[in-house]
Amino acid sequence: MKRTLIKIDEDLCNGCGVCVKSCHEGALQIIEGKARIIDDQYCDGLGACIGTCPEGAIIMEEREAEPYNEYAHYSVFPEPRQWPLQLHLINPSALRSKTGNLVLAADCTAFAYRDFHQHFIQNNRIAIACPKLDHSKDIYVEKITEMIDNSFFNTLIVIIMDVPCCGGLLQIAREAQANAKRKIPIKKIVIGIKGNLLYSE
Repeated sequence: MKRTLIKIDEDLCNGCGVCVKSCHEGALQIIEGKARIIDDQYCDGLGACIGTCPEGAIIMEEREAEPYNEYAHYSVFPEPRQWPLQLHLINPSALRSKTGNLVLAADCTAFAYRDFHQHFIQNNRIAIACPKLDHSKDIYVEKITEMIDNSFFNTLIVIIMDVPCCGGLLQIAREAQANAKRKIPIKKIVIGIKGNLLYSE
């Protein structure tokens, strides 16, 4: 169907993220340093983000798109036993009132540790990210802070590889923990480069 949606001029966008905060539908995310619509279903076409863009990079256009679905963003975060999702795709509002634990895992861990699914995914909520390749540290801190404050998670479990670049993910988690109004503990789990579980604390 044809409907009116926003269009982002990537040449003008500086990746500041102001529009992401103003989009209550969770349609926008900063990906590779630019604001992007993650799914047309999430955009209601009202353009609340337009006036917030300091660079004038957002306009309205009519194009072929999926119909707006006000409930679509609730499926962005996986149910237990489903695959984890990249942190930059997750809409924190989908986690309101969720219980259990929140697992923040480095991308490589699920490939390195053979029993990752059995040990860490079941009955938990999963988000995956790479502190070396992703460039959304501030957005990640804000998202995790919101996840902690708006849910009933018991523990934030951070799973990293035993390599220097993974330390950034633990730092992001600790910043979010410090910023959150709710205080929950962080559990650190380290996977060795041979796929063995080194330790947890």
